[in-house]
Amino acid sequence: MSLTNGFAALERNGAVVPFDFERRALRPHDVALDIAYCGICHTDIHMIGKWGQQFPLVPGHEIVGSVSGVGPEVTKFKIGDHVAIGVIVDSCRECEPCLRGDEIYCRNVPTSTYDSVDRVDGTRTRGGYSSDYVADERFVYRVPENLDLAATAPLLCAGVTTFSPLRHWKVGPGMTVGVVGIGGLGHLGVKFARAMGAQVVAFTTSPKKAEAALALGAHEAVLSTDSAQMAAQAFRMDFILDTVAATYPLDPMLQALKLDGTLCSVGLPDKFELSAFTLAIGRRSLASSGAGGTNITREMLEFCGAHDIVADIELVKPHQIATAFERLAKADVRYRFVLDMRN
Repeated sequence: MSLTNGFAALERNGAVVPFDFERRALRPHDVALDIAYCGICHTDIHMIGKWGQQFPLVPGHEIVGSVSGVGPEVTKFKIGDHVAIGVIVDSCRECEPCLRGDEIYCRNVPTSTYDSVDRVDGTRTRGGYSSDYVADERFVYRVPENLDLAATAPLLCAGVTTFSPLRHWKVGPGMTVGVVGIGGLGHLGVKFARAMGAQVVAFTTSPKKAEAALALGAHEAVLSTDSAQMAAQAFRMDFILDTVAATYPLDPMLQALKLDGTLCSVGLPDKFELSAFTLAIGRRSLASSGAGGTNITREMLEFCGAHDIVADIELVKPHQIATAFERLAKADVRYRFVLDMRN
Protein backbone atom coordinates (compact mmCIF):
# COMPACT_ATOMS: atom_id res chain seq x y z
CA MET A 1 0.00 0.00 0.00
CA SER A 2 1.16 3.56 -0.69
CA LEU A 3 -0.15 6.95 0.41
CA THR A 4 -1.74 8.88 -2.44
CA ASN A 5 -2.48 12.59 -2.44
CA GLY A 6 -5.78 13.29 -4.12
CA PHE A 7 -8.93 15.37 -4.33
CA ALA A 8 -12.36 14.04 -3.43
CA ALA A 9 -15.97 14.96 -2.86
CA LEU A 10 -16.45 13.91 0.76
CA GLU A 11 -20.23 13.81 0.38
CA ARG A 12 -22.80 13.91 -2.41
CA ASN A 13 -22.83 17.33 -4.11
CA GLY A 14 -19.92 18.36 -1.90
CA ALA A 15 -16.93 20.42 -2.92
CA VAL A 16 -13.86 18.60 -4.24
CA VAL A 17 -11.20 19.03 -1.55
CA PRO A 18 -7.76 17.55 -0.72
CA PHE A 19 -8.06 13.92 0.36
CA ASP A 20 -5.28 11.43 1.06
CA PHE A 21 -5.85 7.68 0.74
CA GLU A 22 -3.99 4.41 0.18
CA ARG A 23 -3.43 2.84 -3.22
CA ARG A 24 -3.09 -0.92 -3.38
CA ALA A 25 0.29 -2.64 -3.65
CA LEU A 26 1.38 -3.87 -7.06
CA ARG A 27 -0.03 -7.21 -8.17
CA PRO A 28 1.95 -9.37 -10.63
CA HIS A 29 0.42 -7.80 -13.75
CA ASP A 30 0.01 -4.26 -12.38
CA VAL A 31 1.50 -1.01 -13.58
CA ALA A 32 1.94 1.97 -11.26
CA LEU A 33 2.08 5.44 -12.75
CA ASP A 34 2.74 8.95 -11.53
CA ILE A 35 -0.12 11.06 -12.86
CA ALA A 36 0.85 14.16 -14.79
CA TYR A 37 -2.56 15.14 -16.18
CA CYS A 38 -6.18 14.13 -15.72
CA GLY A 39 -9.04 15.34 -17.87
CA ILE A 40 -12.16 16.79 -16.31
CA CYS A 41 -15.17 15.02 -17.80
CA HIS A 42 -18.82 16.05 -17.48
CA THR A 43 -19.32 12.61 -15.97
CA ASP A 44 -17.26 13.75 -12.97
CA ILE A 45 -19.89 16.37 -12.15
CA HIS A 46 -22.66 13.77 -12.38
CA MET A 47 -20.71 11.33 -10.23
CA ILE A 48 -20.22 13.70 -7.31
CA GLY A 49 -23.95 14.35 -7.67
CA LYS A 50 -26.79 11.91 -8.28
CA TRP A 51 -24.71 9.18 -9.97
CA GLY A 52 -22.17 8.63 -7.18
CA GLN A 53 -22.30 5.38 -5.24
CA GLN A 54 -19.94 5.80 -2.29
CA PHE A 55 -18.26 8.80 -0.70
CA PRO A 56 -15.56 10.05 -0.36
CA LEU A 57 -15.32 9.90 -4.15
CA VAL A 58 -12.14 10.69 -6.11
CA PRO A 59 -13.13 11.48 -9.74
CA GLY A 60 -11.06 11.24 -12.90
CA HIS A 61 -10.90 8.72 -15.74
CA GLU A 62 -8.82 10.50 -18.39
CA ILE A 63 -5.38 9.80 -16.96
CA VAL A 64 -1.93 10.34 -18.44
CA GLY A 65 1.40 9.90 -16.67
CA SER A 66 4.64 7.94 -16.57
CA VAL A 67 5.29 4.42 -15.30
CA SER A 68 6.81 4.42 -11.82
CA GLY A 69 6.66 0.69 -11.09
CA VAL A 70 5.71 -2.64 -12.63
CA GLY A 71 4.68 -6.02 -11.25
CA PRO A 72 6.96 -9.02 -11.81
CA GLU A 73 4.88 -10.41 -14.68
CA VAL A 74 4.39 -7.17 -16.62
CA THR A 75 5.67 -7.48 -20.18
CA LYS A 76 4.34 -4.43 -22.02
CA PHE A 77 5.76 -1.51 -20.04
CA LYS A 78 8.88 -0.31 -18.29
CA ILE A 79 9.60 2.49 -15.82
CA GLY A 80 9.50 5.88 -17.52
CA ASP A 81 7.08 4.98 -20.30
CA HIS A 82 4.34 7.52 -21.00
CA VAL A 83 1.02 5.76 -20.50
CA ALA A 84 -2.68 6.42 -20.14
CA ILE A 85 -5.71 4.95 -18.37
CA GLY A 86 -9.32 5.40 -19.47
CA VAL A 87 -12.80 4.81 -18.11
CA ILE A 88 -12.44 1.17 -17.04
CA VAL A 89 -9.67 -0.77 -15.28
CA ASP A 90 -11.03 -4.32 -15.23
CA SER A 91 -13.81 -6.63 -16.43
CA CYS A 92 -14.83 -10.25 -16.07
CA ARG A 93 -12.51 -11.17 -18.98
CA GLU A 94 -14.68 -14.23 -19.70
CA CYS A 95 -17.82 -13.07 -21.54
CA GLU A 96 -17.95 -12.67 -25.32
CA PRO A 97 -17.39 -8.87 -25.38
CA CYS A 98 -14.40 -9.20 -23.02
CA LEU A 99 -12.84 -11.95 -25.11
CA ARG A 100 -13.15 -9.66 -28.15
CA GLY A 101 -11.47 -6.73 -26.37
CA ASP A 102 -14.81 -4.91 -26.05
CA GLU A 103 -14.63 -4.85 -22.24
CA ILE A 104 -16.72 -1.69 -21.99
CA TYR A 105 -19.68 -3.96 -22.84
CA CYS A 106 -18.75 -6.64 -20.26
CA ARG A 107 -21.91 -8.60 -19.49
CA ASN A 108 -20.87 -8.75 -15.85
CA VAL A 109 -20.29 -4.96 -15.71
CA PRO A 110 -16.79 -3.54 -16.13
CA THR A 111 -14.87 -2.08 -13.21
CA SER A 112 -14.87 1.70 -13.54
CA THR A 113 -11.69 3.68 -12.94
CA TYR A 114 -13.37 5.32 -9.98
CA ASP A 115 -16.33 4.70 -7.66
CA SER A 116 -16.43 1.02 -8.54
CA VAL A 117 -15.52 -2.19 -6.69
CA ASP A 118 -12.15 -3.84 -7.25
CA ARG A 119 -12.75 -7.41 -8.45
CA VAL A 120 -9.89 -8.83 -6.35
CA ASP A 121 -10.00 -7.20 -2.92
CA GLY A 122 -13.41 -5.49 -2.91
CA THR A 123 -12.02 -2.02 -2.20
CA ARG A 124 -13.39 1.13 -3.86
CA THR A 125 -11.60 2.38 -6.95
CA ARG A 126 -10.46 5.99 -6.76
CA GLY A 127 -9.72 8.06 -9.83
CA GLY A 128 -7.16 10.30 -11.41
CA TYR A 129 -7.64 13.49 -9.42
CA SER A 130 -4.63 12.17 -7.55
CA SER A 131 -0.87 11.79 -7.58
CA ASP A 132 -0.71 8.19 -8.80
CA TYR A 133 -2.68 5.17 -9.98
CA VAL A 134 -2.26 1.38 -10.11
CA ALA A 135 -3.95 -0.79 -12.74
CA ASP A 136 -3.58 -4.09 -14.57
CA GLU A 137 -1.43 -3.68 -17.67
CA ARG A 138 -4.31 -4.88 -19.87
CA PHE A 139 -6.08 -1.57 -19.18
CA VAL A 140 -3.00 0.66 -19.49
CA TYR A 141 -2.17 2.20 -22.87
CA ARG A 142 1.02 3.49 -24.40
CA VAL A 143 0.93 7.16 -25.46
CA PRO A 144 2.49 7.87 -28.88
CA GLU A 145 5.69 9.85 -28.46
CA ASN A 146 4.62 12.72 -30.72
CA LEU A 147 1.43 13.57 -28.78
CA ASP A 148 1.22 16.34 -26.20
CA LEU A 149 0.57 14.59 -22.90
CA ALA A 150 -1.90 17.09 -21.45
CA ALA A 151 -3.96 17.23 -24.63
CA THR A 152 -3.91 13.43 -24.86
CA ALA A 153 -5.79 12.97 -21.58
CA PRO A 154 -9.32 13.68 -22.96
CA LEU A 155 -8.77 11.10 -25.70
CA LEU A 156 -9.22 8.39 -23.06
CA CYS A 157 -12.93 9.21 -22.71
CA ALA A 158 -14.12 11.87 -25.15
CA GLY A 159 -11.76 10.59 -27.82
CA VAL A 160 -12.65 6.91 -27.73
CA THR A 161 -16.36 7.74 -27.29
CA THR A 162 -16.35 9.45 -30.68
CA PHE A 163 -13.75 7.32 -32.44
CA SER A 164 -15.42 4.01 -31.60
CA PRO A 165 -18.74 4.58 -33.44
CA LEU A 166 -16.99 6.15 -36.41
CA ARG A 167 -14.92 2.98 -36.74
CA HIS A 168 -17.86 0.65 -36.04
CA TRP A 169 -19.95 2.21 -38.82
CA LYS A 170 -16.89 2.15 -41.11
CA VAL A 171 -16.61 5.85 -41.78
CA GLY A 172 -14.17 6.55 -44.59
CA PRO A 173 -13.60 8.09 -48.03
CA GLY A 174 -16.69 8.59 -50.16
CA MET A 175 -18.97 9.04 -47.16
CA THR A 176 -20.69 12.21 -45.96
CA VAL A 177 -20.71 12.36 -42.18
CA GLY A 178 -22.52 14.79 -39.92
CA VAL A 179 -21.28 15.74 -36.46
CA VAL A 180 -23.89 17.35 -34.22
CA GLY A 181 -22.63 19.60 -31.44
CA ILE A 182 -19.16 21.15 -31.51
CA GLY A 183 -18.05 20.74 -27.91
CA GLY A 184 -15.88 18.39 -25.88
CA LEU A 185 -17.01 15.35 -27.85
CA GLY A 186 -17.95 16.94 -31.16
CA HIS A 187 -14.68 18.75 -31.79
CA LEU A 188 -12.89 15.39 -31.66
CA GLY A 189 -15.57 13.79 -33.82
CA VAL A 190 -14.85 16.39 -36.51
CA LYS A 191 -11.09 15.76 -36.33
CA PHE A 192 -11.50 11.98 -36.50
CA ALA A 193 -14.03 11.94 -39.34
CA ARG A 194 -11.87 14.31 -41.39
CA ALA A 195 -8.77 12.19 -40.81
CA MET A 196 -10.73 9.08 -41.86
CA GLY A 197 -11.34 10.70 -45.24
CA ALA A 198 -15.03 11.55 -44.97
CA GLN A 199 -16.78 14.70 -46.14
CA VAL A 200 -17.55 16.27 -42.75
CA VAL A 201 -20.60 18.43 -42.11
CA ALA A 202 -20.83 20.08 -38.68
CA PHE A 203 -24.27 20.85 -37.26
CA THR A 204 -24.49 23.53 -34.58
CA THR A 205 -26.93 26.07 -33.14
CA SER A 206 -24.20 28.72 -32.87
CA PRO A 207 -22.73 30.80 -35.72
CA LYS A 208 -19.48 31.08 -33.71
CA LYS A 209 -19.33 27.30 -33.34
CA ALA A 210 -19.88 27.02 -37.09
CA GLU A 211 -16.72 29.04 -37.70
CA ALA A 212 -14.86 26.98 -35.11
CA ALA A 213 -15.98 23.72 -36.75
CA LEU A 214 -14.49 24.78 -40.07
CA ALA A 215 -11.23 25.61 -38.30
CA LEU A 216 -11.24 22.13 -36.73
CA GLY A 217 -11.49 20.51 -40.15
CA ALA A 218 -15.17 20.33 -41.08
CA HIS A 219 -15.77 20.86 -44.79
CA GLU A 220 -19.14 22.50 -44.17
CA ALA A 221 -21.04 23.94 -41.22
CA VAL A 222 -24.83 24.02 -40.94
CA LEU A 223 -26.93 26.02 -38.50
CA SER A 224 -29.42 23.46 -37.25
CA THR A 225 -31.80 26.27 -36.19
CA ASP A 226 -32.10 27.42 -39.82
CA SER A 227 -34.92 25.42 -41.45
CA ALA A 228 -33.75 26.25 -44.97
CA GLN A 229 -30.21 25.04 -44.28
CA MET A 230 -31.56 21.87 -42.69
CA ALA A 231 -33.95 21.19 -45.58
CA ALA A 232 -30.97 21.36 -47.95
CA GLN A 233 -29.35 18.45 -46.07
CA ALA A 234 -32.17 15.98 -46.75
CA PHE A 235 -30.92 12.50 -47.71
CA ARG A 236 -27.25 13.62 -47.70
CA MET A 237 -25.63 11.89 -44.73
CA ASP A 238 -24.36 8.33 -44.64
CA PHE A 239 -23.79 8.62 -40.89
CA ILE A 240 -24.42 11.21 -38.19
CA LEU A 241 -22.54 11.34 -34.90
CA ASP A 242 -24.76 13.18 -32.42
CA THR A 243 -22.84 14.43 -29.36
CA VAL A 244 -25.63 16.56 -27.86
CA ALA A 245 -26.68 15.65 -24.31
CA ALA A 246 -29.94 17.62 -24.35
CA THR A 247 -33.24 16.42 -25.78
CA TYR A 248 -34.24 18.25 -28.97
CA PRO A 249 -36.56 17.52 -31.95
CA LEU A 250 -34.63 14.84 -33.77
CA ASP A 251 -36.72 14.52 -36.95
CA PRO A 252 -34.95 17.27 -38.96
CA MET A 253 -31.60 15.62 -38.21
CA LEU A 254 -32.87 12.15 -39.08
CA GLN A 255 -34.25 13.50 -42.35
CA ALA A 256 -30.66 14.38 -43.32
CA LEU A 257 -29.79 10.65 -43.42
CA LYS A 258 -29.69 8.73 -46.67
CA LEU A 259 -31.51 5.45 -47.16
CA ASP A 260 -30.10 3.01 -44.57
CA GLY A 261 -28.22 5.81 -42.80
CA THR A 262 -27.55 5.74 -39.06
CA LEU A 263 -27.63 8.45 -36.41
CA CYS A 264 -25.55 7.43 -33.40
CA SER A 265 -26.18 9.37 -30.19
CA VAL A 266 -23.21 9.48 -27.82
CA GLY A 267 -24.43 12.53 -25.90
CA LEU A 268 -26.97 10.22 -24.20
CA PRO A 269 -29.93 12.54 -23.57
CA ASP A 270 -32.54 11.40 -21.04
CA LYS A 271 -35.00 10.74 -23.87
CA PHE A 272 -35.42 11.09 -27.64
CA GLU A 273 -38.02 13.26 -29.36
CA LEU A 274 -38.77 11.80 -32.79
CA SER A 275 -41.35 10.21 -35.05
CA ALA A 276 -40.99 6.52 -35.88
CA PHE A 277 -42.31 7.43 -39.33
CA THR A 278 -39.14 9.46 -39.99
CA LEU A 279 -37.10 6.32 -39.40
CA ALA A 280 -39.38 4.15 -41.50
CA ILE A 281 -39.45 6.27 -44.65
CA GLY A 282 -35.68 6.04 -45.07
CA ARG A 283 -35.06 2.69 -43.37
CA ARG A 284 -32.95 4.79 -41.04
CA SER A 285 -31.46 3.63 -37.76
CA LEU A 286 -31.11 5.36 -34.40
CA ALA A 287 -28.24 3.90 -32.39
CA SER A 288 -25.85 4.58 -29.54
CA SER A 289 -22.40 3.51 -28.43
CA GLY A 290 -20.33 3.21 -25.26
CA ALA A 291 -16.79 4.49 -24.77
CA GLY A 292 -14.48 1.67 -25.81
CA GLY A 293 -12.68 -1.49 -24.77
CA THR A 294 -8.97 -2.16 -24.88
CA ASN A 295 -8.74 -2.94 -28.61
CA ILE A 296 -10.45 0.21 -29.89
CA THR A 297 -8.68 2.41 -27.32
CA ARG A 298 -5.28 1.21 -28.48
CA GLU A 299 -6.31 1.65 -32.11
CA MET A 300 -7.52 5.17 -31.40
CA LEU A 301 -4.26 6.21 -29.75
CA GLU A 302 -2.25 4.79 -32.65
CA PHE A 303 -4.53 6.63 -35.09
CA CYS A 304 -4.05 9.85 -33.14
CA GLY A 305 -0.30 9.37 -33.22
CA ALA A 306 -0.35 8.80 -36.98
CA HIS A 307 -2.56 11.86 -37.64
CA ASP A 308 -1.33 14.18 -34.85
CA ILE A 309 -4.78 14.39 -33.24
CA VAL A 310 -5.26 15.58 -29.67
CA ALA A 311 -7.99 17.47 -27.84
CA ASP A 312 -8.15 21.25 -27.67
CA ILE A 313 -7.79 21.95 -23.96
CA GLU A 314 -7.64 24.48 -21.16
CA LEU A 315 -5.10 23.45 -18.52
CA VAL A 316 -6.11 24.15 -14.91
CA LYS A 317 -4.59 23.58 -11.47
CA PRO A 318 -6.29 21.54 -8.73
CA HIS A 319 -7.28 24.66 -6.80
CA GLN A 320 -9.34 25.65 -9.86
CA ILE A 321 -11.50 22.50 -9.89
CA ALA A 322 -14.59 24.26 -8.51
CA THR A 323 -14.35 27.01 -11.12
CA ALA A 324 -13.80 24.46 -13.89
CA PHE A 325 -16.88 22.51 -12.76
CA GLU A 326 -18.98 25.69 -12.78
CA ARG A 327 -17.79 26.62 -16.26
CA LEU A 328 -18.19 23.08 -17.58
CA ALA A 329 -21.79 22.96 -16.35
CA LYS A 330 -22.43 26.06 -18.49
CA ALA A 331 -20.50 24.64 -21.48
CA ASP A 332 -17.99 27.45 -21.01
CA VAL A 333 -14.85 25.60 -22.15
CA ARG A 334 -12.98 25.22 -25.40
CA TYR A 335 -13.12 22.27 -25.51
CA ARG A 336 -11.93 20.16 -22.55
CA PHE A 337 -10.50 21.01 -19.14
CA VAL A 338 -7.42 19.10 -18.04
CA LEU A 339 -6.02 19.08 -14.51
CA ASP A 340 -2.28 19.61 -14.16
CA MET A 341 -1.45 17.07 -11.45
CA ARG A 342 2.32 17.56 -11.52
CA ASN A 343 3.77 18.48 -8.11
